[in-house]
Amino acid sequence: MIVKLVLPEIRELIEERNAPTLSEVLDDWLAPDLAGLLNSLDEPERDYLFGALGLDKATETFEYLELEEQQRLLRTVPEERAARVLDGMSPDDRTALLEELDTEDRDRLLDLLTPEQRDIARSLLEHGEDTVGRLMTPDFLAVRQDWTIKRVLDHVRAHGNDSETLNVIYVIDGEHHLTDDLRIREVLLAPLHAHVRDLMNHQYVALHTTDDKKTAVDLFRNYDRVALPVVDARGRLVGIVTIDDVLDVAEEEATRELQQFGGLEALDTPYVSTPFWMMVRKRATWLIILFLSEMLTATAMGYFEGEIQKAVVLALFVPLIISSGGNSGSQAATLIIRALALQEVKLHDWFMVMRRELLSGLMLGAILGVIGFSRVALWSAFSDLYGPFWPLVGLTVALSLVGIVMWGTLAGSLLPFLLKRLGLDPATSSAPFVATLVDVTGLVIYFTVALLVLRGTLL
Repeated sequence: MIVKLVLPEIRELIEERNAPTLSEVLDDWLAPDLAGLLNSLDEPERDYLFGALGLDKATETFEYLELEEQQRLLRTVPEERAARVLDGMSPDDRTALLEELDTEDRDRLLDLLTPEQRDIARSLLEHGEDTVGRLMTPDFLAVRQDWTIKRVLDHVRAHGNDSETLNVIYVIDGEHHLTDDLRIREVLLAPLHAHVRDLMNHQYVALHTTDDKKTAVDLFRNYDRVALPVVDARGRLVGIVTIDDVLDVAEEEATRELQQFGGLEALDTPYVSTPFWMMVRKRATWLIILFLSEMLTATAMGYFEGEIQKAVVLALFVPLIISSGGNSGSQAATLIIRALALQEVKLHDWFMVMRRELLSGLMLGAILGVIGFSRVALWSAFSDLYGPFWPLVGLTVALSLVGIVMWGTLAGSLLPFLLKRLGLDPATSSAPFVATLVDVTGLVIYFTVALLVLRGTLL
């Protein structure tokens, strides 16, 4: 809303090339709001506005921009300013930018950094992709257990500006091994003459540099922390991970799973930045697989061609029957995939889930079955659409719905367990995939029930 209100005035200042006034007006803005303002401008306007910002404000705002915009700005702004912006970035945010670049561009930007920051950047990039080592920052506060609280507070005042967060202070020994962590609240409330060891309880949680980023998300969720220490193979404290970076990882993971669940390969870049042919390729793969799978539906229909010719009325309910099974399967798959992601259920819980979904499918199928039978009965009261054997047609529809919905819930709930057991992503059991599977088997169930119920009458 702020951006919309002032956008005309900002554009006017840009047209006038009034950089001093722009810098003064925007100096009190928050960095996220400034990033939003930049995104609402044309590229030439963005370049001028970014150049008009003070260095500290420009650096802070730069960290909130999308990766593609960061890369573009670094190519357009003067090299000296690009170097100073990069040098002032948080090491973890800078790593997130550098790891997405090709080797040539990465080396070019690394050469712009000061020797100290270049060494930090290279050390973080040495860690494996998608590991906590790439996510951490080496900016933290560490103290010794024999220090007094007064000395700790003096240390915070002297070095706090260089730390990523002041919420937690870490205790290390002479070899830099992590021995504990202290909340700043504990330190502030302790007497000045007390020692750090008086506050220690040795109950802390730590990440390892080789841990997967998903592990960080799980630990932050389980222990409700704003920052977690990162140790190397020897237990030495080498960095910390903060909640803002973990939220970005969680968002990326949720986006990827949602895209996979929707029946496409996960996009590597934001939607608007994904090249057209890449978008087609990502979507076509699953569409082709699902299309070929749906051909089995036509095969199943052909197998029961004789029954359909004898009782054309059966064909009227095919969309109703197969869609109910697909919908119930998609519901179950959504619930179980999310429960697995949140670790509400584990692999060994599959049998409990199967029993629960079997009963759920039975009840849901019975509800839909009653509605289906009622529909046939209601129409038969006013027309001869279903003929004299309408009660049997209604019973066929009802029993088929019970069986297909039960099968749909079972398939949708157990397929994620199977994929996870095979080491695959459960999100791959997408709604379209489950629906396609249930479509084919649903037809078999439907016409098998019809053969049993309508034999000697319509069949």
